[in-house]
Parts: sequence; structure tokens; C-alpha cells
Amino acid sequence: MSEITREVGETKGRYTLTIDGAEAELTYSILSPRTIIADHTYVPDALRGTGAGVKLAERLVADAREEGVKIVPLCPFVKAQAAKHPDWSDVIQK
Repeated sequence: MSEITREVGETKGRYTLTIDGAEAELTYSILSPRTIIADHTYVPDALRGTGAGVKLAERLVADAREEGVKIVPLCPFVKAQAAKHPDWSDVIQK
């Protein structure tokens, strides 16, 4: 798999994963210095079933832990992954 890249602006950020020219992304909004909202995950048909979305969510969680940030999972995909990973409860805000 290709490397995940992260872009951070003043109010928004995103993670991307590009494989063979197809790009998956997970976007978030910065609510405060300690809280972000995972808003959207997009995985194109070419990458479905590759685990690209899960890898993006895992990177989001890893970065949140490292930076001391809580995640509000408004994105249905991130919310579903959080339900499958109770070990993420330290960074997932309910």
C-alpha cells in the first residue's frame, strides 16, 4: 500500500491514500485545539475491499492519540469502525 498523507489547514484537514492512481480520503473539521470531527470517508470503487478506509481511520486514531485530540465520529464509516474497536475509546468522543 502507498503511504498515507495528511494535510492540515486552519479549520479542516484530510488524510489521503493513493493506490494505482485511485485516491481514498478521510476528511475532518477542527472544532478546537483538542477536538476534531471526522466528517467524511470516501473510498473509490477501485479501492473497495482493500482496507484503505480502515487504514485511514487507524491513522486518524493514531494521530489523535499522539496529539491528545478527541474525535467526534460524525462520519458513518468512522463511527462504525469505532464501534468495532473498543480500544479506540480513549480518543473517540461520544
